Amino acid sequence: MAWEEWEQLKAAAVARESSRTQLNQVPPEPGDGGGTLVSNKPAWSRAGDDVDSFRETIGKALGALSEGQSGLGADTGCRTAIAQKDVYDSWERYVEKVSRRCGRLAGLLEKAGNDQLRTDESIMVEIANLKVAYGDTPALGGHGEGR
Repeated sequence: MAWEEWEQLKAAAVARESSRTQLNQVPPEPGDGGGTLVSNKPAWSRAGDDVDSFRETIGKALGALSEGQSGLGADTGCRTAIAQKDVYDSWERYVEKVSRRCGRLAGLLEKAGNDQLRTDESIMVEIANLKVAYGDTPALGGHGEGR
């Protein structure tokens, strides 16, 4: 089975699945060519990098928030300062959780791209291995040589 045949089989499987899917939505406008969905390793990696870049921005924001908080000092007895500290602590926890969530999501997006690529590559390798293991042997005789 050649790689092109494998691609045709995958496309046929997708066509079978999509013909059974019923979405409750308005049909697309006539002549609408559909979207431009791209699903390849670079697209997944780019999405992971974009989400990961949020972590850097969040880190900078947390640094600025910390600098703004630093002048208040410890429990000064001022209710406003105590309330400000409570708000700061709450935001610090929240921002740290958002940062961790972005980090995990970025990792998952990168893994999705790697897994997608690895799947196609592993199938190509398996097909190549089949060709090697079960390749036709050279024909013996019948060539009309030496007659």
